[in-house]
Amino acid sequence: FDIPVPGSLEKTAVHFGNVFCVLAALLLGGYWGGLAGAVGMTIADLTTAYVTSAPKTFLLKLCIGLIVGLVAHKIFHLSAEHPKKYVARVTVATVVSSICGMAFNIVADPLVGYFYKTYLLGVPQDISKALAKIATGVTAFNAVWAVVLATVLYLALRPALKKAGLFHEM
Repeated sequence: FDIPVPGSLEKTAVHFGNVFCVLAALLLGGYWGGLAGAVGMTIADLTTAYVTSAPKTFLLKLCIGLIVGLVAHKIFHLSAEHPKKYVARVTVATVVSSICGMAFNIVADPLVGYFYKTYLLGVPQDISKALAKIATGVTAFNAVWAVVLATVLYLALRPALKKAGLFHEM
């Protein structure tokens, strides 16, 4: 599901893909969550008009997952057992972890995209620079949605998964 950005020089869209990259890292840990997000979004690229972005997508989404997972599970110990009164702590850990992953993406996506387009795809530098500026805005917008929605979904899914015996501590 994506919403195309009109007037862009390339196919750019507001999408919810990063929500699931972040959510996977929160639920599965950095390695498996990052891999799930990277594979899922790469397959999405390969089956749409974003096919030339697939290698870049795999790398960036894997990194998002690794960062979110590291912060959530190694620093905040998010998946450890917490008494119910620590809901605020879990929420803060989820938000901060998500922000870390998305902050990386806001910087890395346009930067990697610039070099990828210029040196691998042969796009002229001035066009790549303009595309990177557009990508920064769209990526930031997508990042805000990813942090908000991944946090809400995680907080909703965690108790249900624990109750069903599907949530395990890492």
